[in-house]
Amino acid sequence: MPDLSLELALLRRGVQPVAGADEAGRGPLAGPVVAAAVVLPPDLSGCEGWLQLLDDSKRLTASRREQAFEVVQEHSLAWAVAIVEPAEIDCIGVGVAALRAMLAAADALSVRPAHLLLDYIPVRHCDYPYDTLVKGDSRSYSIAAASNVAKVTRDRIMRDYEESYPGYGFARHKGYATALHLERLREIGPCDIHRRSFAPVAQARLEFDEHTDQ
Repeated sequence: MPDLSLELALLRRGVQPVAGADEAGRGPLAGPVVAAAVVLPPDLSGCEGWLQLLDDSKRLTASRREQAFEVVQEHSLAWAVAIVEPAEIDCIGVGVAALRAMLAAADALSVRPAHLLLDYIPVRHCDYPYDTLVKGDSRSYSIAAASNVAKVTRDRIMRDYEESYPGYGFARHKGYATALHLERLREIGPCDIHRRSFAPVAQARLEFDEHTDQ
């Protein structure tokens, strides 16, 4: 479970505000990378109740993630999201896109962070003092909060894409490489939100083109 040890250590050094940042959507074949940044309240006493609703978003059910998103919206000092679309992911690579989204979310906060706590990602340049933490969403409440905001936001986007791009099952698999998604890719080919640089999409496109040319 995450805790506040990292945030409190920074606070004792006079470093505040501290923002946690995380992303969702590095692995899917379709849709954007979405990142969030969250600044918890400066007075963390008495926060234990709602903070315990937070955890690494991958450990929570969809309903628990929605609940976590709601408490972050209600109780955080500031939160923001940033999105990198599939076409840009194809141009710059998904790793660069994930970092770009996380830093853009930090830039979009209504308060400028004095320090960032990032779920682990290689960083070449950052305008903020930062720590990048392996399994940070399981160690820091700030990162766990950002993890849930990013995941819920991205899932909502993918559910909306179900109407714009019917037939792929985006509301079910959220763009990940499930058997259903790969089958539909081969049957109807990629759509505008597929990541053409990802090998399964490129292969499915070849198979679709070969089938339609026959």
